[in-house]
Amino acid sequence: MAGRGFSIRKYLSVVTRFPERIRRSLSGYRFYAYLAILGPGIIAANAGNEASGIATYSSVGAGYGYTLLWVFVPMLLSLIVVQEMCVRMGLVTGQGLADLIRERFGVRLTALVMLALLIANTGVIVSQFVGIAQASELIGVPRYFSIPLASAIIWWLVVKGTQKRIEQVFLLISLVFLCYIFSAIMAGPDWSRVGSEMITPGFRTDTAYLFMVMALIGTTITPFMQFFVQSAAVEKGLDEDDLSLARVDVVAGNTFAVIIGAFIVISTAATLHVRGILTIDSAATAAEALAPVVGIYAKYLLAFGLFGASLLAMGVLPLATAYSVSEALGFEKGLSRTFREAPIFLGVFTALILIGAFVAMIPGIPQIRLLVFTQAVNGLLLPVILVTVVTLSSSREIMGEYRNGLVFRTFAWIITVTVSGLSLLLLAGTFADIF
Repeated sequence: MAGRGFSIRKYLSVVTRFPERIRRSLSGYRFYAYLAILGPGIIAANAGNEASGIATYSSVGAGYGYTLLWVFVPMLLSLIVVQEMCVRMGLVTGQGLADLIRERFGVRLTALVMLALLIANTGVIVSQFVGIAQASELIGVPRYFSIPLASAIIWWLVVKGTQKRIEQVFLLISLVFLCYIFSAIMAGPDWSRVGSEMITPGFRTDTAYLFMVMALIGTTITPFMQFFVQSAAVEKGLDEDDLSLARVDVVAGNTFAVIIGAFIVISTAATLHVRGILTIDSAATAAEALAPVVGIYAKYLLAFGLFGASLLAMGVLPLATAYSVSEALGFEKGLSRTFREAPIFLGVFTALILIGAFVAMIPGIPQIRLLVFTQAVNGLLLPVILVTVVTLSSSREIMGEYRNGLVFRTFAWIITVTVSGLSLLLLAGTFADIF
C-alpha cells in the first residue's frame, strides 16, 4: 500500500481470473487484502469517542435513561454520509481536506479555518490528557506519572513508527471500547426497553431535552474527524479503485463507534438513572458511581476504557491538526517522514503533545471552562467544514464522475443544515447558561 499505483480491487480482479484450484489457495490472501483497506474510518470514528464524548454519553444515560437511544440511528447515518464524502475525496484527488479548501476557497478562508481548528483541537487535546489523569487516578496511579508516560509512548510511536505500525497500534487501542459493552451487560439493563427506545423516537420540546440531543450530535460529529479520515486515506495510498472497500471501512468504523456510545448510555441508564443519580460531570465520576451497583470490576473496566479512549484521541487529534496545518501551508507531511523531511508536520504534532501534557498537569485547571470554550469554537467551525465538504465533493471539476449524485447531494445538504443548526443552537444554549 505504499503508493497510489496499488489497488486492492485490481488485485482481486486479477485473482478472480485464476483457475479455481489457484483461487482456493489464494483465498486467505483475498481476506487479508480486504483487511488491508481497514483503518482510517475505524480510527477516526473511535477517536470521536474521547473523554468529553464519554462524559456526554454518561450524562445522557444518567439523566434520561434509555429515552435518547433513538438519536443514535440518525447520528450514525449522518456520520457515515459525512465521512464517506471525505474518504471519497481523498481517494479520487489524492489530497487532504485542507489542501482542497486552500485550492478551492483561497488562502484567507483556509487560514481562518486552520486557526479555529488549531484552537479547538488544542483544547480537546488537553481534555484527553485530563482523561488519562482521571483514568489513572481511579486505580491509584498519580497523573504526574501517567501523563508523561502516555505522552512519551504516543510521541515515540508517531515520530519513530511507520504508517502501517501506527495504524495497527491505533486499531489495537480501539479494542478497549469493548469494555463499555461488557460494563453494560454487567449492569443488567432492560433489553426489551432498550430495543423499543432505539426504534421509537420519543421527541420532546423542553429545553433541557433538546440541549442534550444537540450535545449528543455535537460530540459525535466533530471537525477533526473529517480532516483526519481524509488525510489518513491519502497517506494509506488508496485510490478510486479502492472506493467500495474504503466505504466498508467507514461504515464499519462508524457503526462500531456509535454502538459503543449507545452501550455507554445503556450502562449508566441501567444503574445510575434508576437510582436517581441524574447528574454526571465526567467519565471518571460515572465509573466511580457505577462501582457500588455492578461491582468494582466494572469501575476498573470503565477506567481502562477511558484510558484507552483518551490515549487514542491524544494520538489522532494532534495528527489531524498536523496534517491540516501542513496541507494548508503546503509543507511536507507523512507518518514515514523524519524531522528533517517534515519539520512542520512533526513539529506541530510534538508541540501539541507537550502543550496538552503540561496544561493537564497544572493543579486546579478549569476543565469545564476549557471544554465550553472548545465546544464554542467547534460549534462555529463545524458548519463551515460541513458546507465545504458537501460543496467540494459535489464539484464536477474536482470529483468528475465520482461527485455526489442528486439524491446523495440532497441528503448531504439536509444533514449539513440540520447538524449545523443544532451545533449553533447548542453553542447559543451553552452561552445562555453561562450568562
